[in-house]
Amino acid sequence: MTPKRLAMLIVLACSVLVAGGNGGRAEYVGGTISQIPAGCEGRMQAVDTQYLVFYSGKASWRVPYNRINLIEYGQKVDRRYIAAVLVSPLFLLAKKRQHYLTVGYSDDEHQQQAMIFKVSKDDIRSILVSLEARTGRRVEYQDDDARNAGKG
Repeated sequence: MTPKRLAMLIVLACSVLVAGGNGGRAEYVGGTISQIPAGCEGRMQAVDTQYLVFYSGKASWRVPYNRINLIEYGQKVDRRYIAAVLVSPLFLLAKKRQHYLTVGYSDDEHQQQAMIFKVSKDDIRSILVSLEARTGRRVEYQDDDARNAGKG
């Protein structure tokens, strides 16, 4: 094994451990799961050996890793125009990035399902790495900005 591969495996293992604990902060934005209300804020865990788990005070949901067939990451970037007008033009240089994760999977009835989450910027990388490791699938990036942010 080359030193580069060994380093990548160590980083991957550490990222999986970091994504553990209480999980990453996430908000269910929407999708095909009617049991989770849109705007439901909770935690996402990708360290269980069999399931991706989202839970909150309002709902919880588990998806077996072997049924996940899509992992997509994208960003929404907004400039802070109101702050620039009210406070300082320097706010035009600042960008507010929102991080979105789409998980597609096949349910028990073999119907395609999708869930879209807004994930905290502090937690997105560890969740992406954990999902890649657990599912064996590569993350699909919506654009180059998302690819750069998702890989650190």
